[in-house]
Amino acid sequence: PGELQSLLTKRKGTITIIAEYKRKIEGSGFLKEILDPELLSPVFREFGAAAVAVLADERTGGCSYDDVVAMVEEQEEARGDVPGPLPVISSDMIVDEIQIAQAADAGAKAVTVTYGVVGEEKVKQFIKDAAALHLEVIVNVGSAEEAQGAVNAGASIISVTGVDGADGKFAVVESLSIPEGRSVCTVANILARENKALEEVEEAWMCRDLGFNCVWVSDALYKAGNDPVEHPGAIIRSMKAKSSVKYASPKARSGKGEGAREYLGDILM
Repeated sequence: PGELQSLLTKRKGTITIIAEYKRKIEGSGFLKEILDPELLSPVFREFGAAAVAVLADERTGGCSYDDVVAMVEEQEEARGDVPGPLPVISSDMIVDEIQIAQAADAGAKAVTVTYGVVGEEKVKQFIKDAAALHLEVIVNVGSAEEAQGAVNAGASIISVTGVDGADGKFAVVESLSIPEGRSVCTVANILARENKALEEVEEAWMCRDLGFNCVWVSDALYKAGNDPVEHPGAIIRSMKAKSSVKYASPKARSGKGEGAREYLGDILM
């Protein structure tokens, strides 16, 4: 396993977090203005994310490779500290090898490739191209067939994207056939809801209990409002908490059982 795969894959019963940075979000339930990467980068690190992703597609996220550079530089300022710098993932719609080179030049440790866009042969080629530049690859998949195709192409980290609900995501990976001697890290991309119920936190707990290694969180980090529990760091820390939907609700003020007080209402106290 590569460095990123190892960081994302912890012991059973725990979940790691990839926090995605973007400059723009469509929808009424989110912040209109998002802080610069230099300001949010330390928040992601200090509140327990395992890695940071930058949506380096200006059309969808409003970011560029300059934002990847800024995120990498801020993380490197924590070299020698605890917690130390997080690996930065360049999340772009990659269709050409030059984009992988751009990500490496910006200082990223990994890139994303979407299986449904490029197909199995290109995924295989992009994994080789990335390895030559010491980058890891996260392959985005949306079906069980794509997930198996990604594994067959050599993927070691697959992210289930565009699928709603924990059970739907699990159906994509539950029947994976992984060659002997290889390990695959499974990531669940959490879709944001335009409400204040913070169902995304509960979904992260569900994905953890279903066996996912990691969740990728994007828009849910940027919920609008003055409620302190909507701080991006609180969302990250709550998703990592030991609570489950059996014992607690993210916005509850009381609960029973182990971890019941590790929900958003108390997470920053």
